[in-house]
Amino acid sequence: MRYVHRCGAGYCEYHRAGVRSDRRKLTWLLTLLFKAAYPYQEDILALPVTNLDAASKYYVNAFGMREIERKTTPHPCVILERDGVQIGFAINGGDAANDGAAILVSDIAAARDMLEANGVAWANWRIDENDGKKLQVFFVVAPDGLCYYFHQPID
Repeated sequence: MRYVHRCGAGYCEYHRAGVRSDRRKLTWLLTLLFKAAYPYQEDILALPVTNLDAASKYYVNAFGMREIERKTTPHPCVILERDGVQIGFAINGGDAANDGAAILVSDIAAARDMLEANGVAWANWRIDENDGKKLQVFFVVAPDGLCYYFHQPID
């Protein structure tokens, strides 16, 4: 089966994210990969960063997210989304080295492959056990210092 992407003028959200003719990357962007995100600290919509523009650019390019909103109060923040899952970044004085999120995915290998294809280093591919359930997991530490725990339950 041949996949053809028809967006008209070529300026859809996938092209704005830097996808031109890379069919594999476009397929990952169109796949419902993210199922949920859980913050390590308090608020998934306010992970601490020092530069909103840099954070938005990185997560759009690396995680295949899209920017959906910017706010100025109570702290400057940007909200990104992928597959209906929202993650926000805020200039709130928090310590990125002690924060991040656990991201539940539908296909852990596809998530790893997508990140790797986007130039993102991942580490510690392993099986964890939580409440008697096994999870395939790996970690990503973003340039802003936030740590991400990608996981998928093993049936």
